[in-house]
Amino acid sequence: MTAAAGFRKERLGWVFGLSAVQLAACTAAWVPVVGAMSAQKYRFALVWLPVAVLIVLLATVPIKGRVAVTWLTHWVRHTTGTAAGWSTWQSKAAAGLPVAPSDPDLPGVLTRFRLPDGPVLGEHGRVCLTHDTVDDRWGATARLTFSGVGLISTAECASLGEAMGSLAVGLGASRRVNRFSLYLRTVPDDGTRYTAYRQRNRIEQVPELVATSAEQMSRLTGAASVLTEAFIHVSAKESVLAARAKASGGGVAGRGYALYPSLTGLTEPLSAMGVDAPQWLTSEGVAEALRTGFCPADAGTLARRHLGGHGGLPLAVAGPNRATNTERVYYHDGYATVSYTVMMSGLSLPFGALAPLMTVRTAGERRCLAVHYEVIDAHKARTIAKRERQHTSGMRTFKHSKGFGVAAEDTKAVQSAQRQENAVASGHALLRIAVVVSTTVPADWKVEEHADGLHNDIVARFVPLRQDLVQDSAFVAACIPLGVGLHNVRGEF
Repeated sequence: MTAAAGFRKERLGWVFGLSAVQLAACTAAWVPVVGAMSAQKYRFALVWLPVAVLIVLLATVPIKGRVAVTWLTHWVRHTTGTAAGWSTWQSKAAAGLPVAPSDPDLPGVLTRFRLPDGPVLGEHGRVCLTHDTVDDRWGATARLTFSGVGLISTAECASLGEAMGSLAVGLGASRRVNRFSLYLRTVPDDGTRYTAYRQRNRIEQVPELVATSAEQMSRLTGAASVLTEAFIHVSAKESVLAARAKASGGGVAGRGYALYPSLTGLTEPLSAMGVDAPQWLTSEGVAEALRTGFCPADAGTLARRHLGGHGGLPLAVAGPNRATNTERVYYHDGYATVSYTVMMSGLSLPFGALAPLMTVRTAGERRCLAVHYEVIDAHKARTIAKRERQHTSGMRTFKHSKGFGVAAEDTKAVQSAQRQENAVASGHALLRIAVVVSTTVPADWKVEEHADGLHNDIVARFVPLRQDLVQDSAFVAACIPLGVGLHNVRGEF
């Protein structure tokens, strides 16, 4: 994806949109039929023909974003996990088992993370580093303060979009941090901070009618108010940080010193987007971000702890007490979450185009949105853009030479690939991108009604894909600011 060329599929198939695996499966399915026909064994060919057709359909026809074979694989894994009791998770603290306060106790895909304290980073203190032991990546999370895009003009939105592009180009030029994720959460606000503010600034000598009216207004607005939280997570590969970390003493501290220049370098690009200086989170801050992700109701409790001067939350209790993954819904600490991935259109979108997805329809509902980016190295980006342009042009030429009609979609694909190549040659960044959005409501509510509301908000402009059978992982990608959202691919960019 480039800011100038819009969105494109991450990978184009080799032949007629088929990947190498799909092409091999189709070829293997038809070899017996062709061989039997060549040997004049027509009965065998007739018997095998339905099997070959079925294999081709299973391997190539997508159903809600996944081919049938993938659906079958996910269903078998989910059914096996449910039968074995793996789909239900309970924390060690809830089970009465001992756990060190600094050890994260998290379910599902989050078990891959270590959350050690890094060295001191100026006024932020000891920043909590996130170590993904599966992808072997090191990162950090920051809390952001952003005024939003609801009241700004189209020109200001365009300016923010250019600032986002500059941020991506800068990260690509640094050759260090190559992934960043932006998270937004609209959390029901119980008014804890507002109540404390009113108590501190209360004026006693006011007319009784004024005081009564102010109290009634506070109750009416407080019941439907929401608190918007914003986070950014950035990460780099271990192979990129290893040499710098070794020169800085090695270990966790070395990784922190190798990563910190990229963290401090984000302040200016983020300020150009209207974001105040990012607050890089310590282990207590990360624990609170995780805990409120699993249990939104704890936000008020944690706020009261801070107002009372009490300490932060340890990582050992950052996760849910109990979580259950079902086929269509993820349940956690009395809440239910349904998550969708959002498929972008082929056109460029203005900054803030995803804002309608964050509109809460019912008091007590929470919406979460995460946009995950990976900046592709400039040299590899040029190679990819050139290859895609050659692929689309070659397919159109092949169809024309064989007498097939060239569809408007083929012409559009060629033009899009040419715009992408021109944009990359002009210095624009090429990005991998994934968008995940979720709705969270109390578990005793009608979850499907709120899921349908989110679905309707998405289809107004995009294509929704409900993440059935993998709702637990989709919840993490949408709600938990640890950078999970983009999988590694063979020959990673």
